[in-house]
Amino acid sequence: MKEIVCKLLVIGAGPGGYICAIRAGQLGVDTVIVEAGKAGGTCLNIGCIPSKALIHAAEEFDKVRHMSSASDVLGISVEQPKLDLAQTVRWKDGIVGRLNSGVLGLLRKAKVKIVHGPARFRDGKTVEVETETGTQVIRAETVVIATGSEPVELPSLPFGGPVISSTEALSLTTVPKRLVVVGGGYIGLELGTAFAKMGAEVTVVEATPQILPQYDAELVKPVAKRLAELGVQVLTDTKAKGLSGQGDALLIETADGREQSLPADRILVTVGRRPRTEGWGLEELDLDRAGRFIRIDDRCRTSMRGVHAIGDVTGEPMLAHRAMAQGEMVAEIVAGRKRSWDKRSIPAVCFTDPEIVTAGLSPDEARDQGLEVRIGQFPFTANGRAMTTQSEDGFVRVVARADTNLVLGLQAVGAGISELSSAFSLALEMGARLEDIAGTIHAHPTRSEGLQEAALKALGHALHI
Repeated sequence: MKEIVCKLLVIGAGPGGYICAIRAGQLGVDTVIVEAGKAGGTCLNIGCIPSKALIHAAEEFDKVRHMSSASDVLGISVEQPKLDLAQTVRWKDGIVGRLNSGVLGLLRKAKVKIVHGPARFRDGKTVEVETETGTQVIRAETVVIATGSEPVELPSLPFGGPVISSTEALSLTTVPKRLVVVGGGYIGLELGTAFAKMGAEVTVVEATPQILPQYDAELVKPVAKRLAELGVQVLTDTKAKGLSGQGDALLIETADGREQSLPADRILVTVGRRPRTEGWGLEELDLDRAGRFIRIDDRCRTSMRGVHAIGDVTGEPMLAHRAMAQGEMVAEIVAGRKRSWDKRSIPAVCFTDPEIVTAGLSPDEARDQGLEVRIGQFPFTANGRAMTTQSEDGFVRVVARADTNLVLGLQAVGAGISELSSAFSLALEMGARLEDIAGTIHAHPTRSEGLQEAALKALGHALHI
């Protein structure tokens, strides 16, 4: 097979990789992208997109179930609904298929050559790919490593049988009667909440004292309240020990040392993700590491000349939009433009019920940096749009410097609040002050008014509380 020579080789067609390749192609860079699976990576195929589809279906089913109750306050009466999860999964797979085809089309439009198969490094400039027609050798001036991440497997709970990862959870065709979720982070709670709404008896096992330990307790409180309303049992300070002898229960150890068993048809393990750094010849490269991750600088360069790395393989936050931004930047650097990584804000969204959005510094993080802060918080119980959609739990919070009113961070928890993430990031990227947000006219009635009211509150003159 004839050797391919190119200017840019991207390994991995996830969000970071395909964006990097598309942008490079747009800029006239001779680009090749290699992918062992489907274009779109974890996020599109077995992560962000399919999980949000499942969450939406569960939410709709739960709404109709409540409407079948004679006590529905909206006065809507329907028959008791039924859920065909196999059809839901087919619908979800259709969306993934459309997006997957769209990514391939965009790559071709940008004149990017796509090579399908697992890649393995020979050296820092050369890889070999095992394609369906044989071994393809590719040589490149610049290489971008965008291999992503994979679920962490617990030694005591290896994947297989009743023990599943998020990948298998998104392909179940029947709702498990009893689901135990090991790990109370955002992946576990997003999927656990969805299955609870579909009728499963859900128990969450979290080793730390709080679910969603990466968020402050005030943001987590409305989520915990909703879990209780859905009948989800939450066990914190509790360790998963392994399967019972019959394989039909999870053995756990509580904070006081007591051992119990939790009957389960399925055990969903969501204890984090790790960089995908094995199986593609990384040992052939002399790359510095930052713990398990590949160390990079502010231009996503590794310790080897001509080798860049982007996305999950480079560390936290493991978010698709971070990978996309890095991929675009690297493509422009390869094309000769001057770029560097200087992001004030990478928003994070937890698609629980209610949703959580954070951008920038929390109050505690700001204080830990020695900053004196002003904090403004506006509850959705005082927001007309929240009232008319029966979703008043939650709030918007703004954190600003006390001396200059420069906005340092924005947080919110509430129904549909993920759509405010762009406003939060824009305010931080543009260097907004409290007066800028307070002086911006926000449409009424919308949830976004909570952002303006939080800024007004921080300035000392909130209008609706």
